[in-house]
Amino acid sequence: MDGRPVLVCTEYEDATADLVIAELNRRRVPVLRFDPGRDFPAPVVLAARIGASGWDGRLTVGDRTADLYAVRALYHRRPSPYPTGSGEQAARFTAQENRRGLGGVLGALPGCLYLSHPQAIARAEYKPAQLEAATRAGLTVPATLITNDPGKAKQFCAEQPTIYKPLHAGAYDVEGEPAGIWAAPVEAGEIDGAVSHSAHLFQAQVPKVADVRTVVVREQVFSARITAPPGVVDWRAEYQSLAYEAVTCPEETCGALVRFLADFGLSFGAFDFAVTADGTWWFLECNPNGQWAWLEDAAGLPITHAIAGVLENGASQHG
Repeated sequence: MDGRPVLVCTEYEDATADLVIAELNRRRVPVLRFDPGRDFPAPVVLAARIGASGWDGRLTVGDRTADLYAVRALYHRRPSPYPTGSGEQAARFTAQENRRGLGGVLGALPGCLYLSHPQAIARAEYKPAQLEAATRAGLTVPATLITNDPGKAKQFCAEQPTIYKPLHAGAYDVEGEPAGIWAAPVEAGEIDGAVSHSAHLFQAQVPKVADVRTVVVREQVFSARITAPPGVVDWRAEYQSLAYEAVTCPEETCGALVRFLADFGLSFGAFDFAVTADGTWWFLECNPNGQWAWLEDAAGLPITHAIAGVLENGASQHG
């Protein structure tokens, strides 16, 4: 049996990672799970030395230890952010040293397959870079404007039906309760000087008949058609009212998605499309670390099996 471990970096409560870990356990693949942003410097202990063949040494989590040189794969799921440090200068310095020390070593393991590399994920989270890469890969992209100029925004919204959506899907509280900022229609008459306060993304509203979420694991493509109630712009706001159906991704689109991932150095991507009546798949965005577990169950897509297979084979899948 191959005793090389898979490192799983994620937060404490992550049902998606649980599915993959259970499948790896079934395959008798050793797994070491921890949350770098919360578990370091205790209970995680790092002792890494650089040599002619790269980083070697040990990573210890409680009573379990992994040989850094023997790590076959790292699954960067959804770890907590490294603390930025606050208060005294010493605390800020320590926080940055932890992020660059542990994070730096985890991102430079020799012979390790990353699903995906943390730095690739971070780069791919920028929507302007996504839209440019999607266009270059051959995907169909709606007209898009990013601006803090109210006049330009008003003109764009007057030219066609338009939606606004945030450039970053971060946490947002409404009266103390967590909430999401969904894509929503906006008209020229609604644009005012508040646009000048930050960058805004405006996009031509696609006359869709359905949505599709496509999950790509290296070159394996899994797609589900999502049908929302009439008039719903952003299906994420209506999870309780959705219908799902596994569908086949068009061959040309599959190739474009693989090229998109290669452009960013990613091994995984969760893509969202709007589908029009003529069958065109319009690229909306890619979440380089998006959710998929609920979709696997709803549409019968074997995504857990695909991810576990990539992690099990490790660096042998490079190339």
